[in-house]
Amino acid sequence: MRKVLITGVNSYIGTSFEKWMAKMHPEEFEIDTIDMIDDRWKDKDFSGYNAVFHVAGLAHADVGHITEEQKVLYYKVNRDLAAETAKKAKRDGVSQFVFMSSMIVYGDSAPVGKRKVIKKNTKPHPSNFYGDSKWQADRKIRELEDNGFHVAILRPPMIYGRGSKGNYPVMAKLAKWMPLFPKIENERSMLHVDNLCEFLFLLIKSGAGGVYFPQNSEYVKTYEIVREIAKCAGHKIWITRLVNPFVWIAGKVPGKMSVMVNKAFGNLVYEKSMSMCFDEKYQVRNLKESVRVTEGKRL
Repeated sequence: MRKVLITGVNSYIGTSFEKWMAKMHPEEFEIDTIDMIDDRWKDKDFSGYNAVFHVAGLAHADVGHITEEQKVLYYKVNRDLAAETAKKAKRDGVSQFVFMSSMIVYGDSAPVGKRKVIKKNTKPHPSNFYGDSKWQADRKIRELEDNGFHVAILRPPMIYGRGSKGNYPVMAKLAKWMPLFPKIENERSMLHVDNLCEFLFLLIKSGAGGVYFPQNSEYVKTYEIVREIAKCAGHKIWITRLVNPFVWIAGKVPGKMSVMVNKAFGNLVYEKSMSMCFDEKYQVRNLKESVRVTEGKRL
């Protein structure tokens, strides 16, 4: 049985992974967690663990409303703490370090009507301090890798699931009360938390290093996921192209309006071949199933 240490108590991803393993693979891993809120973690002996899964970090930054002091904190937590934890794991003889980076290292999505496909040779180019803090950590941690210390970097797209934060809850609220919704033919890579957890199981079981791009098997159109959420809520919503011109116009307005529109209806995907990593399938939920599970419905 492999021993895994999750750095970051009560994190959404860490807690979800613990629950998934207890339910789906109860005999595979022994999992512990450690709080990173102060320096006491430095006194813990990591030597008994096969893998350290680092999820401690700051996310969901409102980049337009944040102070310089808060920006410094993002670098301190997302970059410096991550690198320090990886160095300790290596010193203590841990063989695998798994770090949650993000698709955000590749910058913003393409605006409405334009396509952005990230490929293996696409270079990261963060567009804000949050993405840059993750990218700097990503690079610092990979510098530590050698034959005895395998570094696995995950750069997932938007993660969603029951209890998740970020953009999904906003979409869910809109889907449950709006009478109509634009039918914009965009494409997004997304990742349901169950698919992520199964991916993590396979990755940690393998002990491998590398850079990984887990995503759902399907690209998602925003109106598709909104329609599925509305179905789960028993709410009738009209998906129509009649309001598309308003979206196009709003996407051209400088400032926060265009940022919001492009975040909701823009395009950003990983080339699908990048996400096929293991012989065993980790994409255990399709879009419809993932929405039902997220909305608390039985399959």
